[in-house]
Amino acid sequence: METVVRFSVDIRAFAYPDGTRALSDIRLEVAHGEFCGILGSNGSGKTTLLRIMDGLVKEYDGSVLLDGRDVRRLHPRDIYRTVGLVFQNPDDQLFAHTVFEDVAFGPRNMGYAEAEVKRRVEEALAAVELAELAAKSIHALSYGQKKRACIAGLLAMGHGILLMDEPTAGLDPMGEYRMMELLTRLNREQGVTVVMATHSVDLVPLFLHRLHILSRGRLVRGGTPEEVFTAPAELESVKLRLPHIAELIHRLKHEDALPFHRLPLTIGEARREIVEILQTVHHRETETQSNTR
Repeated sequence: METVVRFSVDIRAFAYPDGTRALSDIRLEVAHGEFCGILGSNGSGKTTLLRIMDGLVKEYDGSVLLDGRDVRRLHPRDIYRTVGLVFQNPDDQLFAHTVFEDVAFGPRNMGYAEAEVKRRVEEALAAVELAELAAKSIHALSYGQKKRACIAGLLAMGHGILLMDEPTAGLDPMGEYRMMELLTRLNREQGVTVVMATHSVDLVPLFLHRLHILSRGRLVRGGTPEEVFTAPAELESVKLRLPHIAELIHRLKHEDALPFHRLPLTIGEARREIVEILQTVHHRETETQSNTR
């Protein structure tokens, strides 16, 4: 099956008005249906990159193609029918009095009849599990619910691509997991392409298809999470670390000489590796005891 590229990014350089270079030599592609991560520490350029991909920033040297068309030559309405950016702070994005009215703003602005607006809002709120809160005041929502309302507002407009700026920031561990489950469900069940900027390395291996590491405005590594996390020294050099479970196994292998064959990135993978080692040790001990009788 042929891969359909939704975003093709080739940014040679972008600098802020004061002359500070923010991005250099950024080349990446995002395929249809992909759950892609941009991993980097604070100040690495993640937010700037998302804003360029969304067409909000245009003064750069290079090109960003959305479905083969240069975003700088597209009318904003053409972009917003396809791509939506969810800000890190949902309070920067929500403005209406109730959840329903906020989610309905986009479809109404796109000219849909009220019956179609209602259908889109109801489907979007159901997708993010906020259907029962449609009449609730925005100000009465929890932080995590506000983030979900932002996503609903984009889904109601028919966005097939979501650009997420630190979607788990400010959430407790359960809130983080629920947010990632939501994005995964949208990706797998509704075919939404997701590009997520984050610095949360522990969530990445569980959910993402592809990962790009951004450091000081440059992409320094890319591939599947398994490919990216095989170089702990390189991660440390860009102020990142291995996922906690991978760090533990890495130390057990290199400092305690335990025979791990690969570097697991999740608890499930680590459990299987540990069980395999224990079974091997038990088998050898049984053979030794048998031979000494």
